[in-house]
Amino acid sequence: MDDVVSIDTLAAAAAVALLAALLVGLLPRMPVPQVVLLLAGGIVIGPDVLGVGSPADVRVLADVGLGFVFLLAGYEIDLRLFREDAGRRALVAWAISLGLATPAVGVMAAVGLIEALLPIALGLTTTALGTLLPVLREEGLLRGRLGRYLLAAGAVGELLPVLTIAVFLGSQGRVTAVASLGAVAVLAALLGVLRRGVREGSRLAVVITVGQHETAQITLRGTILLLLTLVAVTDRFHLDAVLGAFLAGIVLRRWVGRAAPPLESKLDAVGYGFFVPLFFVYSGMALDLHAIADAPLRLVLFFVLMLAVRGGPALLVYRGVLSWRERGQTALVSATALPVLVALTEIGLRSGTMSSENAAALVGAGVVTVLVLPAVAVALERRPGEPATEDPVELR
Repeated sequence: MDDVVSIDTLAAAAAVALLAALLVGLLPRMPVPQVVLLLAGGIVIGPDVLGVGSPADVRVLADVGLGFVFLLAGYEIDLRLFREDAGRRALVAWAISLGLATPAVGVMAAVGLIEALLPIALGLTTTALGTLLPVLREEGLLRGRLGRYLLAAGAVGELLPVLTIAVFLGSQGRVTAVASLGAVAVLAALLGVLRRGVREGSRLAVVITVGQHETAQITLRGTILLLLTLVAVTDRFHLDAVLGAFLAGIVLRRWVGRAAPPLESKLDAVGYGFFVPLFFVYSGMALDLHAIADAPLRLVLFFVLMLAVRGGPALLVYRGVLSWRERGQTALVSATALPVLVALTEIGLRSGTMSSENAAALVGAGVVTVLVLPAVAVALERRPGEPATEDPVELR
């Protein structure tokens, strides 16, 4: 059977997840994000090194982990950002990125370097918000003015590429993709009606309020049911599941109301405690190292393009509202990509529109961005007691 989980491989993946967390805790000054350690551990236990197991052994649980990555990213998004200057500038920056990526990838396609023009162009405009959230939280970069701009840039860099991918690259065509979006919209409306229907003080409201703690965990169980249902229904349409999970996170944030703080901590525990690290270990196991070794310059080219296409516009778009240092941090954070790249390459390989060499190089470049760019952004953060050099315009 295709989706049978191997307990041996799962145990090895769990060991990698624990070891990565221990290393980060024991070596706090180590300039390597935990996600890179998870990917490296996956490579080590994967078929190209130790051969402990294959990616197929844990794929079904890894798909749930990918769903959690985007659910938690969507849950972090405050839609009010898009009514502010931060959201408007993020949209402009992404549009410029797409405008730069399209001719760059067109030239690569013209010389025969790549085949899948649209997937790679979109891949160059993505931002790994779900991957970055733990790092940004730990380093305090989500607080204050800069945090609003980082969140908006990450949200746009994750939502718009996934939305475009689902509509134009879905394995079942645009009609099915649009139908999927419509289904999520209907679900959002139903959840809104349900929330209004649960009157404060009613028996159902009391049951939900009391039952969100201890053994019942009603809100957590409902959230996991929502996510698993999305993954199950869209099991054969990987990117649509990603989009559904992301939008479900946005809907969930607006729906839970007073339960938000306790539910958020529980989702962090379940997601970051097991499913999310498992997804990144799986991604490392599935990485084609031989293809990267055969054409390393292709990886370097994709990395440079990510930095220029996605990060470059931030240096101009955020003039007048962020300092040079903050613009540099925003550019580096914006250019950091991985989860959407993994999903993109998988759908490209399944449909035959992307070669294994380009898929491996694109994911490898994403790994390099996760390894290098967040660490540089954190290093740029002003040390305690350092005076500000500029006084940018505050958000209204």
